[in-house]
Amino acid sequence: MPQVHDDVVWLKPGQIAERAGLAVSTLHYYESLGLIQSRRTAGNRREYRRDTLRVLAFIRASQRVGISLDRIKDALDQLPDEGLPTKKEWARISRQWRDDLNDRIDHLTALRDRFSDCIGCGCLSLKSCPYSNPDDILGAKGQGALRFP
Repeated sequence: MPQVHDDVVWLKPGQIAERAGLAVSTLHYYESLGLIQSRRTAGNRREYRRDTLRVLAFIRASQRVGISLDRIKDALDQLPDEGLPTKKEWARISRQWRDDLNDRIDHLTALRDRFSDCIGCGCLSLKSCPYSNPDDILGAKGQGALRFP
């Protein structure tokens, strides 16, 4: 368990949720996944450290670019339990995801640039469409509903 310093500011779930723009239930969900932590008061109520707001901002920004909660948790597990992560530690996480994000950007750019051709084509062929299934990569994964990784 992380050491608690006297100068740590603790906030109620409603305060954290309002400032982060999230529902309180989302805080509880993130906590159940181990993404954030709270403590219990003498009255058995949750309180979150104020620096949880930075972690929540990181989670939301990561999700916006398509990073899964599992990968976010793996990244957060690499950060120190005590104190705030440094800029260097946040940058290290960012570098780990850079190649994946560049691949996503390339894929989305190609999709955007070809989208009107795809809609106008009318072939409706998921097997041979060079846009929705390049080189029939989905066919190699077997039958049934499949999606791009």
